[in-house]
Amino acid sequence: MTRKAPEVAPSERAESHRPSAVVFDLGNVLIRWDPHPALAAGLGAEEASRFLAAEDFDFMAWNHRQDGGRPWPEAEDEVARTHPHWHRHALAYRAHFDHSLLGALEDNVAVLRDLHAARVPLFALTNWSAELFPRARERFEFLDLFDDIVVSGEERLAKPDPEIFEVLRRRIGRPLQNCLFVDDSPANVAAAAAAGMPGVVFTGDRPLRPKLRGRGLPV
Repeated sequence: MTRKAPEVAPSERAESHRPSAVVFDLGNVLIRWDPHPALAAGLGAEEASRFLAAEDFDFMAWNHRQDGGRPWPEAEDEVARTHPHWHRHALAYRAHFDHSLLGALEDNVAVLRDLHAARVPLFALTNWSAELFPRARERFEFLDLFDDIVVSGEERLAKPDPEIFEVLRRRIGRPLQNCLFVDDSPANVAAAAAAGMPGVVFTGDRPLRPKLRGRGLPV
């Protein structure tokens, strides 16, 4: 005769699989970021659009290298050498960077505050240049809710490089498989999963709170 296993309530199943910590991306998860307003502040809206749509210069790829630790003066000097017609555009972005930070995504910040109130350990893993990240620190007080923030520019590694997830593991001192990662980039979430950390993609078209609640988190 086989003894039937006792049924487990859904809430108990969620609790048993609940992440022990949550790791947030920052840009376009908690802080709205758009380079166009920064460029427009120095160049005008039409010229900013022209720069971002240029076929001979990939702004996002260029900016990503600063996220990976390249100093801004070096990056701007490179543009002066290789794309002199875009040099003043490159200078305008850093000069007016604060305009690229459009404010907090308040619904997600509310989720962050609820997790903090419930004593869930909180960490951030952000692609951000070391030179510009202090601007965010000064402006967004909710960043103080994190136990630690891993800034790609400081580590000279940027998502989705697998090595940055090893840096994260060492910094937070816990297994990645016990954490949940939230990012707006499917490529970054896939890289986290490859490193053993489950994640959810926040795209802005669906609220974050139900996704975390479905993982058993107290939000």
